[in-house]
Amino acid sequence: MFKVCIVGLGAIGGWMAAHLQRVEGLEVSALARGETLAAVRARGLRLDIGEDCWTAPLRVSDDAAELGPQDLVILAVKGPAIAAVAAQVSQLCGPDTRVLTALNGLPWWFTAGLAVQGLSLKCVDPEGYIAMLIPPERVIGCVVHASCFAEAPGHIRHVMGKGLLIGEAKGGASAAVDALATLLGNAGFEAKAVESIQRDAWYKLWGNMTTNPVSALTRATTDRILADDLVREFTTAIMGEAAEVGERMGCPISQTPQDRHAITRSLGAFKTSMLQDIEAGRALEVDALLEAPRELAQQLGVATPMLDALLGLTRLMDSCRANS
Repeated sequence: MFKVCIVGLGAIGGWMAAHLQRVEGLEVSALARGETLAAVRARGLRLDIGEDCWTAPLRVSDDAAELGPQDLVILAVKGPAIAAVAAQVSQLCGPDTRVLTALNGLPWWFTAGLAVQGLSLKCVDPEGYIAMLIPPERVIGCVVHASCFAEAPGHIRHVMGKGLLIGEAKGGASAAVDALATLLGNAGFEAKAVESIQRDAWYKLWGNMTTNPVSALTRATTDRILADDLVREFTTAIMGEAAEVGERMGCPISQTPQDRHAITRSLGAFKTSMLQDIEAGRALEVDALLEAPRELAQQLGVATPMLDALLGLTRLMDSCRANS
């Protein structure tokens, strides 16, 4: 049996776990805690897709040692929680275990596969603690193009999309990535192996680094954000700054902001992940979505006054929320 463990049974982790559980030849487990752990132990993991739903029995634990070494670990927690689970992820790893990271924003390994040397992201891993426990050589990056949300602990609803782009964190093609793309395809995902996962991660960030925090600040869905001329111009200016950063580090953007706005408009009244986090009272991924691109811009000598303003406002809102 090929052993797979999902760390984090939130919206995306739960969605992936439910699909993988149905694949013959996989032994699927999950590391969870609190209400989610209790719910899945009692009732299994439920996934709703349109009118269809199924419940998957799933081995869950809050102790990595109980689950033992895995062939594949899927890390699907929010950015602020990565440092807290890194040691347990390390415990799940044997000599040949690969770690697939299904994360928002820019993760600790992002700079490992860039053509420009010497860049770092101290804001997401200040002491190098995560990289020590989960080195980039072990990581396969994943950019998720799907929308899901948690109806309740252990109960996930899939809204749209099935895309998973995967690639070596250090860059280049590999047999391991090709094999994993096949496995994920067999589980029902639209999985594709890519040679530069950094480009795809940066492109996704370029599209949502504005709407995510703006939605958190205003509680507005993406259709209302883009319907306001002044707010849309503000997001367009930030995307221009981010495109310059991408160009300098080898992750060019071929679209215009207007092209991307058209894609976002097609989603309708869409709730971003950060808006969902606000509504659920969860920590916001400010570092991975805003602090990280600003840190790269500073190292590359790109001025980002509009991004700075959005970061400052979001950071202030988040700190006031935490202290209220």
